[in-house]
Amino acid sequence: MEDVVNPWQGRRVFVTGHTGFKGGWLSLWLAAKGAQIRGYALDPASEPNLFTSASVGAILDDVRGDVRDYAKLEAAMTEFCPDVIFHLAAQPLVRRSYIDPLGTYATNVMGTAHVLEAIRKTPSVRAVVCITTDKCYQNQEWVWPYRETDPLGGYDPYASSKACAEIVSAAYRSSFFPVDRLHEHQVALATARAGNVIGGGDWSEDRLIPDLIRGFLAKQPVLIRRPNAIRPWQHVLDPLHGYILLAEHLLAKREQVASSFNFGPSDEDAWPVERIATAIAKMWGEGASWVRDAAPAVHEAHTLRLDASKARAELGWQPSLRIETALEWTMAWYRASQQGADMRQETRAQIAAYEGLLQ
Repeated sequence: MEDVVNPWQGRRVFVTGHTGFKGGWLSLWLAAKGAQIRGYALDPASEPNLFTSASVGAILDDVRGDVRDYAKLEAAMTEFCPDVIFHLAAQPLVRRSYIDPLGTYATNVMGTAHVLEAIRKTPSVRAVVCITTDKCYQNQEWVWPYRETDPLGGYDPYASSKACAEIVSAAYRSSFFPVDRLHEHQVALATARAGNVIGGGDWSEDRLIPDLIRGFLAKQPVLIRRPNAIRPWQHVLDPLHGYILLAEHLLAKREQVASSFNFGPSDEDAWPVERIATAIAKMWGEGASWVRDAAPAVHEAHTLRLDASKARAELGWQPSLRIETALEWTMAWYRASQQGADMRQETRAQIAAYEGLLQ
């Protein structure tokens, strides 16, 4: 029987992308809440990685597969009979999308379509949260934040693929999971758009924090390609809390939340890249430094902010960690890892500390 106090106790949850940074944190958090999880993903994309260092595989049913492989994905989902789907599997890097645009579109667009089509074949599903990105908006270099009603678009293959994933999700909702017939099909579908997420355990290429940590460990100045770019920085636990809240509202059959939501920090936490890099170098010490990369760079937006007032009003969500604290928690995680700590314990301790802020 469902636990009305803890809606995740015994809940069957299917997570795509569980071997990734956000997917690993989400899986550990849901498992701590009592959920039964099946993960579906490729092998971790980097070494080291959160999945291995925090022993994420020990707390779930670990299925390795590609979202581009529809037959394998559908079989893994239908056999598990999940109640909730969190779709995080993606090609998440802008510069890699220039190198492999077809792979990026195949994963981010058709991969999303495959997940949604598999959901049609899985009668047990009740709630679906598809995670996209803040970069799905047609960026106008505005100084004000983007709202969910602003036009979608994308200059580069990555951003445009995520805008397409939003459009595909909206089309499946309209065609197969319409909100006004929720009592018939019982599938509530929403999408979530988050900003630049930081936190311990991210070792991806071409991301600011991992690049800085690798450089600091190598005792080398770190090349920063766009130090003046402004981004909505937030600790990984803030948007994950939003995803979990969104799923809980979908499970409660709140039709009005079967839509898109931004999860971003306050305007004060939209910092330039150089301010983040300087703050982290100071925290690390040991002569850590960075320099501007003079090499030509691919196109990226200069200014990007999100308006999360809809999530505040309809979900009761708000960011709980200011950027200074988010940076402190992030650096504490990497320091603990460097010192050989039990990283599943360290990761769970930060999750528990975050939950303490919510009470």
